[in-house]
Amino acid sequence: MPETVSCIYLASSSPRRRELLHQIGVNFKALIFRSIRRGRDADIDETPLPGESPDHYVERMALNKAHAGMQRLFWRKLPYHPVLAADTAIDIDGCIIGKPDNADDACEILRQLSGRSHRVLTAVALNDDEHIQSRLSVSDVKFRPLTEDDIRRYVATGEPMDKAGAYAIQGRAAAFIMEICGSYSGIMGLPLFETASLLEAFGYRFEPSGEA
Repeated sequence: MPETVSCIYLASSSPRRRELLHQIGVNFKALIFRSIRRGRDADIDETPLPGESPDHYVERMALNKAHAGMQRLFWRKLPYHPVLAADTAIDIDGCIIGKPDNADDACEILRQLSGRSHRVLTAVALNDDEHIQSRLSVSDVKFRPLTEDDIRRYVATGEPMDKAGAYAIQGRAAAFIMEICGSYSGIMGLPLFETASLLEAFGYRFEPSGEA
């Protein structure tokens, strides 16, 4: 690994992940995959393997995205920097719940979340072309019971459509959440503790902000 790293690529189109990296002062450039539709990457096969656990699935997706991002960097002949990627999924009774395919799917996912707890799994991976590592964040989230009107009004806002589990904790769905145990930033889609730990392991140099 290089002794110091001062810039990375973020292999994600998520504005939330960009905001979170800015929050901890990471110098990065966006590396966008080809998209087949909103919230999906054509470069990555997101199909779970037979019998695959949610924990293994999200780590595998993050590692695959970091690998695909490095390949795309070379294909485009871009200046070299390590590639950071992440993936988020919901675990309900061992079932992997990703992003909804449409409004009806979003409604069905929210019905499953209503009045109960679920796990939010976010894995982050970093690839410097010689080494690739990942970290996993696991959080528990409890929803209050939702009425059909709650669900349909929320889905009508469009907010759930590119979110794992069909909700955004930092958005209107905050009114549904009774309790969380774990990482708020991980639930948003990029666990900052794990991300900073991974960057430091690869020699990333965090610069002072200069703010009082």
